[in-house]
Amino acid sequence: MRRNWIGVASAEHVRQGRTQGFMQLCHGKAAPMRRVQPGDLIAYYAPTIVFRGKEKCQSFVALGAIRDGEPYSFDMGGGFCPMRRDVDWFATNDAPIQPLLDTLDFTRGKKNWGYQLRFGLFAISDNDIRTIAQAMGVATLANAA
Repeated sequence: MRRNWIGVASAEHVRQGRTQGFMQLCHGKAAPMRRVQPGDLIAYYAPTIVFRGKEKCQSFVALGAIRDGEPYSFDMGGGFCPMRRDVDWFATNDAPIQPLLDTLDFTRGKKNWGYQLRFGLFAISDNDIRTIAQAMGVATLANAA
C-alpha cells in the first residue's frame, strides 16, 4: 500500500537532490530512508531558502515518487556519507503553505501547525497529497492519488 510523506529541508538542498534524482532527509540519517518505500509519494516542504538561513520559503518545493531500490550511502567527502533514495520527480511549481493551512488535514485547525515539521519526515493523508499536488500544478497526480 502506497504511503504519502512530507519531508522537510531547505529549498536549496531539495533542488540539489531534485536535479540529481535523489532525496535525502534528517542530515542523512538511515531510519527515515528506510521508512519510505518504492512507490510512496514524497512532497518536500522548505521552511527556508538555504540551510540555516533566515530567509523564509514556507513552500512545498518538490513532489515525487520513490523509485525501486534500497536506500544507499553516498560519500559527500569529509567523512559525511548520508543515506539517500532515488526519486522520480514531477514537474512542479512551488506552492506556499499559507493558503493551504485550512485545507490540509495535518494543519487544519491547528495553531501550532508547524510542530510536526520539526521531525523532518511524517506521513500524510491521500487528501493532503492530492491538495499539495494540485497546488503545485500536478493535475494528473491530483486526480489519481
